[in-house]
Amino acid sequence: MGSIRDSMLRTDDEATPLKKKLDEFGTFLAKVIAGICVLVWIVNIGHFRDPAHGGFLRGAIHYFKIAVALAVAAIPEGLPAVVTTCLALGTKRMARLNAIVRSLPSVETLGCTTVICSDKTGTLTTNMMSVSKICVVHSIKNGPEVAEFGVSGTTYAPEGFIFDNTGVQLEFPAQLPCLLHIAMCSALCNESLLQYNPDKGNYEKIGESTEVALRVLAEKVGLPGFDSMPSALNMLSKHERASYCNHYWENQFKKVSVLEFSRDRKMMSVLCNHKQMEIMFSKGAPESIISRCTNILCNNDGSTIPMDATLRAELDSRFNSFAGKETLRCLALALKIMPMGQQILSFDDEKDLTFIGLVGMLDPPREEVRNAMISCMTAGIRVIVVTGDNKSTAESVCRKIGAFDHLVDYVGHSYTAAEFEELPGTQQTMALQRMALLTRVEPSHKRMLVEALQNQNEVVAMTGDGVNDAPALKKADIGVAMGSGTAVAKSASDMVLADDNFATIVAAVAEGRAIYNNTKQFIRYMISSNIGEVVCIFVAAVLGIPDTLAPVQLLWVNLVTDGLPATAIGFNKPDSDVMKAKPRKVSEAVVSGWLFFRYLVIGAYVGLATVAGFIWWFIYSETGPKLPYTELMNFDTCPTRETTYPCSIFEDRHPSTVAMTVLVVVEMFNALNNLSENQSLLVIPPWSNLWLVASIILTMLLHILILYVPPLSTLFSVTSLSWNEWAVILYLSFPVIIIDEVLKFFSRNSHGIRFNFRFRRYDALPKKELRDK
Repeated sequence: MGSIRDSMLRTDDEATPLKKKLDEFGTFLAKVIAGICVLVWIVNIGHFRDPAHGGFLRGAIHYFKIAVALAVAAIPEGLPAVVTTCLALGTKRMARLNAIVRSLPSVETLGCTTVICSDKTGTLTTNMMSVSKICVVHSIKNGPEVAEFGVSGTTYAPEGFIFDNTGVQLEFPAQLPCLLHIAMCSALCNESLLQYNPDKGNYEKIGESTEVALRVLAEKVGLPGFDSMPSALNMLSKHERASYCNHYWENQFKKVSVLEFSRDRKMMSVLCNHKQMEIMFSKGAPESIISRCTNILCNNDGSTIPMDATLRAELDSRFNSFAGKETLRCLALALKIMPMGQQILSFDDEKDLTFIGLVGMLDPPREEVRNAMISCMTAGIRVIVVTGDNKSTAESVCRKIGAFDHLVDYVGHSYTAAEFEELPGTQQTMALQRMALLTRVEPSHKRMLVEALQNQNEVVAMTGDGVNDAPALKKADIGVAMGSGTAVAKSASDMVLADDNFATIVAAVAEGRAIYNNTKQFIRYMISSNIGEVVCIFVAAVLGIPDTLAPVQLLWVNLVTDGLPATAIGFNKPDSDVMKAKPRKVSEAVVSGWLFFRYLVIGAYVGLATVAGFIWWFIYSETGPKLPYTELMNFDTCPTRETTYPCSIFEDRHPSTVAMTVLVVVEMFNALNNLSENQSLLVIPPWSNLWLVASIILTMLLHILILYVPPLSTLFSVTSLSWNEWAVILYLSFPVIIIDEVLKFFSRNSHGIRFNFRFRRYDALPKKELRDK
């Protein structure tokens, strides 16, 4: 326990890809904004002495205020809140899919997962173990004669029958020596419990599924010496019936000592006392048990005969058939008569055993796993099945679930942990690139696998449920614990699967990709809007016209009218092709070259439309002064010369109200552009995200409120608008949709190839590292 804790402490928490990129983006944005603010201030040095300012110092302060307004316009104040909200919405959706997220930023990391290392038992399969085949040695009079029995029933209910190899039901299975001793060993060499839950109306397990399957088998075999046994057992209540036969054997045999299962021995033994006789029962992996056996119990007469090479080869053949062709999880059972009075077991006692039989357990694959595997292959995600099972059993199960559908053969794709460790370094690297299955795995191998894959720049999701799995879960980019697993595994993980289902991981990956896409969309929305505000102020300063927007108006636009639609973009439905694209690279910038170009185009239009609305009121509006453009440019000299209009016209609230309303409305149209990065509004219409439609309506109502309610209009330096002014605002705002539709068309058809060469070295997010993990 101490070494597991130390191993977890040595694992440093890595920042997620999104966090790293947003940090870089923030640094980059701060530098750009500082540069633009200084530039605007320097560009206007010539205007510091204008008479309107009343002196050089006051002029410098005036343009410093403009530079501050520019900074307010450029910084997306709502971005941290919107990112957090989007991730939180993602966790809520994922919880509905039975994926409980423990670490908020890890939601997005799922989107760039390149390798999923998945347990087989319980994740790819149902973990509803049931013994379906039994193999025993019948006799050797006419050569080795091996008998096979079938077992019906696939649940934990102690209901089912045993059939011989001709399909005939055995009326009294417990009368056969091997089946009787298999029932004894199954009941005694076992630490699980089987009980009936009256509330749910079914039988439930406590402990390992393999051990519970053996308890159920002991119930199906029944007890010896009672001709009316089957019908008598059926008369019991379900609560009593759950473990009636198991309790009988536990009362007959007193447990004296136990050798727990260990991964190096791959077996467990228990010493029992029965009528002044000491017997050791053992169960474990067939290769471990059979190699320690020197005798065999015969099923025809209960005699014990020596194990020879022919019998060993026959048992190995049946084991390989069970594990390979029939995809059964196999256990071998054995016993040994111990010296009288022995009270403790040692590892040295586990030799010279008497082989009782071989049991094959069926663990049905989950029906939904095949489609989930296909989704992974389509999405460019490699799945490595990691299991402690026998190699041939695991290969057969993987063939059933579709994990190997893309492979011609298994050579170079399937390894045991021991085989992989024996490979030289270069061959291990090559094996990792092709690996699809790793068997006979111990928890330490999981951490080794995670580190090796991460060294190849893979983003790894690792599943686990035991205490020993905690270091590997902590080390993985996404640690996925099972809902049925230990508390230690859950605390070390980033995500818990409530249903232990592999398909849930794939659904969570799709959700992670959708969240990242939505994150990109609202970053794009907020940044293009902010670029528009920067362009608006910068162009106004360069042209020498009055300030288009006051700082308080910019804050209103940034925090309220931008924030609501940006949050609603987090509700965008995933694109239909979200699991058809390859995983994005960890080093990929949030804003790529072509996307940054699109930001600039949309942002430039937003800013120019805002300035156009401001100028329109002065020059063309019926309610405006209809000034010549040169008069507007020389507004600051108005008090020093004779004019045909009052200088107070430049303090009218109408032009800034028109400009502010153009900015708000054009950003509402731009929000609709962000329903999808590349899909047209004709494909993904506005009503596909009703939250976004509602946020746009609410934003416009709030904006109308500040225009038409006097105390608010005074606070924000705005005034009411006429129908004619609203019509012009719509004319200036709507083209942003047409421009973005054209840019989306180029994105879909050429992926921005023509622009990549210009921006490759100047991505909006600098790529400092080739490897961010």
